[in-house]
Amino acid sequence: MADSDTPHTPHTPHTHPLLLPDAIHQAIQPGTALLRLETTQSREGLLDGAWWPRTRDIGTELPALISVLTGHLGPITRVGLDASAWNGLPTRLVIDGQVVHLVSDPVGDDTVLITRGHNDHFALLVVPPDTTADAARQAMARAVRADNITQAAQLLVATTPEPGDGPADAAG
Repeated sequence: MADSDTPHTPHTPHTHPLLLPDAIHQAIQPGTALLRLETTQSREGLLDGAWWPRTRDIGTELPALISVLTGHLGPITRVGLDASAWNGLPTRLVIDGQVVHLVSDPVGDDTVLITRGHNDHFALLVVPPDTTADAARQAMARAVRADNITQAAQLLVATTPEPGDGPADAAG
């Protein structure tokens, strides 16, 4: 892999991790984690963060997410996700020398459940790979609000533009 294909590590210089530049999805290679986490310790909202994978290839996308989350949360032991939303779902992956178990949970394709230790769960909104940068930015920002009480699927619907809402359609 070229250097640009390697995932972000804590030692890589970068801009503020919570900002999403306009063309971020075109500039980011598969296997790079785009992640926002709630910045308070309260964990009162329904979601603890949001993840915008580049593809639906879990073997490419998950290692970067787990590496970044491990840096913030400590060792991740399990990931629950909807198998139908991903291209192949192994039962485990070895990431940074650590075994992470993957479990098909009926959480829906809009959510991933991250387990730290034995019972400490974090729920992340999964923004679909083909989402526009504006919609992804809005959904991710709403997901990490401490007062968020909106379910993941509803967040995605609320931030996805309807066909015909774009500037080109308004002119015609």
